Amino acid sequence: MKSMVQRKQKGRNQADGAGTGGTNLSQRSKKPPHYEWSKWELLAMIVPVLLLLYIFLCYENFHFHVAHMYAHLGYPNAQHIVGQRYLQGAGVEKNEEMAMHWFREAAEQGHPHSSFNLAVGKLKNMTMSLDKG
Repeated sequence: MKSMVQRKQKGRNQADGAGTGGTNLSQRSKKPPHYEWSKWELLAMIVPVLLLLYIFLCYENFHFHVAHMYAHLGYPNAQHIVGQRYLQGAGVEKNEEMAMHWFREAAEQGHPHSSFNLAVGKLKNMTMSLDKG
């Protein structure tokens, strides 16, 4: 009879966590060590914040650079936008010759507003060579 009682008590002790291989409750409830940021994690947090700050403070300049990149890739809408930026001097130094260049590039791909701007530029003598097309 005693052996059966001892087995039940032993089973209860294991179920309660007393038989966890020698670890106390105090050892199991320790807090994890303080987390330290690596230099890559800090960099991953700082770079987007700086980029957003640049976009916020220099929107006109940023928009021009993005549109200019797409214009070089051959997108006619971007070429038209870059032409307008050069014509108005928004985000870049005003340059009518470069404006007509980008309007010509967009008009060659069938952009109607660029064709109109080329015609107006020709009437106002904004460009030296419109012989093409």
